[in-house]
Amino acid sequence: MTETVEQLKSSAVALTLPERADLAYFLLTSMKSEDEGTEAAWRVEIARHVAEIRSGNAVGRPVEDVLVELREQYP
Repeated sequence: MTETVEQLKSSAVALTLPERADLAYFLLTSMKSEDEGTEAAWRVEIARHVAEIRSGNAVGRPVEDVLVELREQYP
């Protein structure tokens, strides 16, 4: 990492939680323009999943089962 990035990281940890959240949001949304096709691709994929769910073709699992499995894999 560059010295500038290290300085920014050091300064960021001194921020309050709301300030860090605001900074994180800013940084994440500022990356959006790098690949504008990605958002469109995600919209298509989400629409496909929604259609599968509405048609009854998707097989779901109870969230409790998924969370138990994840907690076992990542204690």
